[in-house]
Amino acid sequence: MTRRGFTILPIIATVSSCSAATAGARLTARPLRQSSGTMPKPGVHPLDMRRERRDTLLYIPKVLKPGRPLVVYLHGAGGDEQQGVKRLGAVAEELGFLLLSPASEGRTWDAIRGDYGVDVRLIDRSLAKVFAITAVSHVTLAGFSDGASYGLGLGMQNGDLFQSVAAFSPGFIPDSAGLPSVAKPRIFISHGTEDEILPIESCSRRLVPRIKQAGYEVRYVEFAGGHTFSAALATEGLK
Repeated sequence: MTRRGFTILPIIATVSSCSAATAGARLTARPLRQSSGTMPKPGVHPLDMRRERRDTLLYIPKVLKPGRPLVVYLHGAGGDEQQGVKRLGAVAEELGFLLLSPASEGRTWDAIRGDYGVDVRLIDRSLAKVFAITAVSHVTLAGFSDGASYGLGLGMQNGDLFQSVAAFSPGFIPDSAGLPSVAKPRIFISHGTEDEILPIESCSRRLVPRIKQAGYEVRYVEFAGGHTFSAALATEGLK
Protein backbone atom coordinates (compact mmCIF):
# COMPACT_ATOMS: atom_id res chain seq x y z
CA MET A 1 0.00 0.00 0.00
CA THR A 2 1.47 3.34 -1.01
CA ARG A 3 0.59 6.58 0.73
CA ARG A 4 1.35 8.71 -2.31
CA GLY A 5 -2.23 8.24 -3.47
CA PHE A 6 -3.67 10.00 -0.43
CA THR A 7 -4.91 13.51 -1.01
CA ILE A 8 -4.03 16.36 1.27
CA LEU A 9 -7.24 17.52 2.90
CA PRO A 10 -8.55 21.03 2.34
CA ILE A 11 -7.29 23.07 5.27
CA ILE A 12 -10.27 25.42 5.37
CA ALA A 13 -13.02 23.60 7.29
CA THR A 14 -15.71 24.37 9.83
CA VAL A 15 -17.47 22.41 12.52
CA SER A 16 -20.64 22.29 10.45
CA SER A 17 -18.83 20.68 7.54
CA CYS A 18 -17.32 17.84 9.60
CA SER A 19 -18.49 14.36 8.66
CA ALA A 20 -19.68 11.61 10.97
CA ALA A 21 -16.22 10.10 10.59
CA THR A 22 -14.70 13.33 11.83
CA ALA A 23 -16.98 13.36 14.86
CA GLY A 24 -15.56 9.94 15.69
CA ALA A 25 -12.15 11.57 16.19
CA ARG A 26 -13.27 13.52 19.24
CA LEU A 27 -11.82 12.43 22.60
CA THR A 28 -13.77 12.85 25.84
CA ALA A 29 -11.08 12.17 28.49
CA ARG A 30 -9.83 15.31 30.24
CA PRO A 31 -7.23 15.91 32.95
CA LEU A 32 -8.58 16.13 36.49
CA ARG A 33 -7.58 18.76 39.02
CA GLN A 34 -7.21 16.03 41.61
CA SER A 35 -6.71 12.33 40.91
CA SER A 36 -8.12 9.56 43.04
CA GLY A 37 -5.52 6.94 42.16
CA THR A 38 -1.99 6.19 43.29
CA MET A 39 0.99 6.97 41.08
CA PRO A 40 2.92 3.76 40.29
CA LYS A 41 6.67 3.55 40.76
CA PRO A 42 9.01 4.64 37.94
CA GLY A 43 9.22 2.20 35.04
CA VAL A 44 6.95 0.60 32.44
CA HIS A 45 3.37 -0.24 33.44
CA PRO A 46 0.83 -2.09 31.23
CA LEU A 47 -2.63 -0.55 31.58
CA ASP A 48 -4.54 -3.77 30.73
CA MET A 49 -6.63 -2.07 28.09
CA ARG A 50 -6.53 -5.20 25.91
CA ARG A 51 -6.09 -8.45 27.78
CA GLU A 52 -4.89 -10.65 24.96
CA ARG A 53 -2.58 -8.47 22.88
CA ARG A 54 -1.39 -4.98 21.96
CA ASP A 55 -1.87 -3.28 25.31
CA THR A 56 -1.21 0.38 26.23
CA LEU A 57 1.95 1.13 28.22
CA LEU A 58 2.57 3.97 30.67
CA TYR A 59 6.21 4.90 31.21
CA ILE A 60 7.05 6.85 34.37
CA PRO A 61 10.51 8.44 34.54
CA LYS A 62 12.57 8.54 37.73
CA VAL A 63 12.14 12.31 38.04
CA LEU A 64 9.00 14.07 36.82
CA LYS A 65 8.96 17.69 35.76
CA PRO A 66 6.68 19.89 37.95
CA GLY A 67 3.11 19.68 36.69
CA ARG A 68 3.71 16.19 35.30
CA PRO A 69 3.44 16.79 31.54
CA LEU A 70 2.18 13.85 29.47
CA VAL A 71 3.28 12.78 25.99
CA VAL A 72 1.13 10.32 24.00
CA TYR A 73 3.19 8.52 21.34
CA LEU A 74 1.64 6.88 18.26
CA HIS A 75 3.75 4.23 16.54
CA GLY A 76 4.39 3.82 12.82
CA ALA A 77 2.83 1.12 10.60
CA GLY A 78 3.69 -2.35 11.84
CA GLY A 79 4.69 -1.02 15.25
CA ASP A 80 3.23 -1.70 18.68
CA GLU A 81 3.06 -0.27 22.18
CA GLN A 82 6.74 -1.04 22.76
CA GLN A 83 7.82 1.48 20.12
CA GLY A 84 7.01 4.49 22.26
CA VAL A 85 9.16 3.28 25.14
CA LYS A 86 12.02 2.37 22.81
CA ARG A 87 11.89 5.67 20.94
CA LEU A 88 11.12 8.12 23.74
CA GLY A 89 11.97 6.39 27.02
CA ALA A 90 15.37 8.09 27.31
CA VAL A 91 13.85 11.43 26.25
CA ALA A 92 11.17 11.05 28.94
CA GLU A 93 13.93 10.60 31.51
CA GLU A 94 15.79 13.65 30.21
CA LEU A 95 12.78 15.98 30.04
CA GLY A 96 10.77 14.48 32.91
CA PHE A 97 7.44 13.68 31.24
CA LEU A 98 4.99 10.82 31.55
CA LEU A 99 4.84 8.72 28.37
CA LEU A 100 1.69 6.95 27.20
CA SER A 101 2.22 4.45 24.37
CA PRO A 102 -0.94 2.80 22.94
CA ALA A 103 -1.07 0.31 20.08
CA SER A 104 -3.42 0.32 17.10
CA GLU A 105 -5.72 -2.67 16.86
CA GLY A 106 -4.49 -3.49 13.36
CA ARG A 107 -1.18 -3.02 11.62
CA THR A 108 -1.74 0.73 11.50
CA TRP A 109 -4.18 3.30 12.88
CA ASP A 110 -7.85 3.14 11.84
CA ALA A 111 -8.17 6.49 10.01
CA ILE A 112 -5.08 5.78 7.91
CA ARG A 113 -7.15 3.24 5.97
CA GLY A 114 -10.69 4.36 6.72
CA ASP A 115 -12.45 6.28 9.49
CA TYR A 116 -11.68 7.12 13.09
CA GLY A 117 -13.12 4.44 15.35
CA VAL A 118 -11.77 1.65 17.54
CA ASP A 119 -8.30 3.17 17.96
CA VAL A 120 -9.73 6.51 19.07
CA ARG A 121 -11.75 4.74 21.73
CA LEU A 122 -8.68 2.90 23.00
CA ILE A 123 -6.68 6.13 23.22
CA ASP A 124 -9.60 7.80 25.02
CA ARG A 125 -9.88 5.01 27.60
CA SER A 126 -6.10 4.95 28.09
CA LEU A 127 -6.03 8.70 28.71
CA ALA A 128 -8.91 8.46 31.17
CA LYS A 129 -7.03 5.81 33.12
CA VAL A 130 -3.89 7.96 33.31
CA PHE A 131 -5.88 11.05 34.33
CA ALA A 132 -7.44 9.01 37.15
CA ILE A 133 -3.96 8.09 38.41
CA THR A 134 -2.39 11.55 38.33
CA ALA A 135 -3.08 15.18 37.51
CA VAL A 136 -1.15 16.47 34.47
CA SER A 137 -0.43 20.01 33.34
CA HIS A 138 0.15 19.64 29.62
CA VAL A 139 -0.70 16.96 27.07
CA THR A 140 1.31 16.51 23.86
CA LEU A 141 0.45 14.12 21.03
CA ALA A 142 3.48 12.74 19.18
CA GLY A 143 3.92 10.17 16.46
CA PHE A 144 6.12 8.78 13.72
CA SER A 145 5.21 8.01 10.09
CA ASP A 146 1.62 6.69 10.10
CA GLY A 147 1.48 7.71 13.75
CA ALA A 148 2.55 11.23 12.77
CA SER A 149 -0.15 11.46 10.09
CA TYR A 150 -2.74 10.12 12.51
CA GLY A 151 -1.47 12.44 15.24
CA LEU A 152 -1.92 15.52 13.08
CA GLY A 153 -5.53 14.61 12.31
CA LEU A 154 -6.38 13.56 15.87
CA GLY A 155 -4.48 16.48 17.43
CA MET A 156 -6.22 19.07 15.28
CA GLN A 157 -9.59 17.55 16.14
CA ASN A 158 -8.77 17.74 19.84
CA GLY A 159 -6.90 21.00 20.28
CA ASP A 160 -8.78 21.57 23.54
CA LEU A 161 -6.96 18.52 24.96
CA PHE A 162 -3.60 18.49 23.17
CA GLN A 163 -1.74 21.77 23.56
CA SER A 164 0.92 20.58 21.13
CA VAL A 165 1.55 17.97 18.42
CA ALA A 166 4.95 16.57 17.38
CA ALA A 167 4.82 14.81 14.00
CA PHE A 168 8.00 13.03 12.91
CA SER A 169 7.93 12.23 9.15
CA PRO A 170 4.18 12.51 8.47
CA GLY A 171 2.68 11.61 5.12
CA PHE A 172 -0.68 13.39 5.13
CA ILE A 173 -3.63 14.34 7.29
CA PRO A 174 -6.37 11.68 7.10
CA ASP A 175 -8.90 13.04 4.63
CA SER A 176 -11.81 12.14 6.92
CA ALA A 177 -10.64 14.87 9.30
CA GLY A 178 -11.86 18.44 9.26
CA LEU A 179 -10.18 21.20 11.26
CA PRO A 180 -12.79 22.67 13.60
CA SER A 181 -11.76 25.80 15.47
CA VAL A 182 -12.02 24.23 18.94
CA ALA A 183 -8.43 25.27 19.64
CA LYS A 184 -5.19 25.22 17.69
CA PRO A 185 -2.30 23.22 19.18
CA ARG A 186 1.28 24.24 18.49
CA ILE A 187 2.78 21.88 15.91
CA PHE A 188 6.32 20.56 15.41
CA ILE A 189 7.06 18.66 12.17
CA SER A 190 10.33 17.08 11.08
CA HIS A 191 11.18 15.22 7.88
CA GLY A 192 14.28 13.69 6.30
CA THR A 193 15.29 15.05 2.90
CA GLU A 194 16.21 11.51 1.74
CA ASP A 195 13.01 9.81 2.93
CA GLU A 196 12.08 7.10 0.37
CA ILE A 197 9.02 5.84 2.26
CA LEU A 198 7.17 9.16 2.56
CA PRO A 199 9.03 11.53 0.20
CA ILE A 200 9.43 15.00 1.64
CA GLU A 201 8.31 16.81 -1.55
CA SER A 202 4.91 15.17 -1.64
CA CYS A 203 4.45 15.07 2.12
CA SER A 204 5.75 17.63 4.63
CA ARG A 205 6.69 20.27 2.06
CA ARG A 206 3.07 20.24 0.91
CA LEU A 207 1.56 19.88 4.37
CA VAL A 208 3.42 22.56 6.29
CA PRO A 209 2.42 25.61 4.17
CA ARG A 210 -1.23 24.58 4.20
CA ILE A 211 -1.27 24.03 7.96
CA LYS A 212 0.31 27.45 8.47
CA GLN A 213 -2.28 29.02 6.18
CA ALA A 214 -4.96 27.60 8.47
CA GLY A 215 -3.55 29.64 11.34
CA TYR A 216 -1.51 27.03 13.19
CA GLU A 217 1.83 27.84 14.79
CA VAL A 218 4.26 25.43 13.13
CA ARG A 219 7.94 24.76 13.65
CA TYR A 220 9.33 22.74 10.74
CA VAL A 221 12.72 21.02 10.68
CA GLU A 222 14.29 19.25 7.71
CA PHE A 223 17.32 17.04 8.21
CA ALA A 224 19.69 15.04 6.01
CA GLY A 225 18.45 11.49 6.41
CA GLY A 226 15.77 8.95 5.62
CA HIS A 227 12.52 7.77 7.19
CA THR A 228 13.43 8.10 10.85
CA PHE A 229 14.06 10.53 13.67
CA SER A 230 16.80 10.71 16.27
CA ALA A 231 16.61 11.08 20.05
CA ALA A 232 18.15 14.54 19.65
CA LEU A 233 15.40 15.55 17.19
CA ALA A 234 12.73 14.13 19.51
CA THR A 235 14.19 16.14 22.39
CA GLU A 236 14.18 19.30 20.27
CA GLY A 237 10.58 18.78 19.17
CA LEU A 238 9.22 17.88 22.59
CA LYS A 239 10.98 20.75 24.35
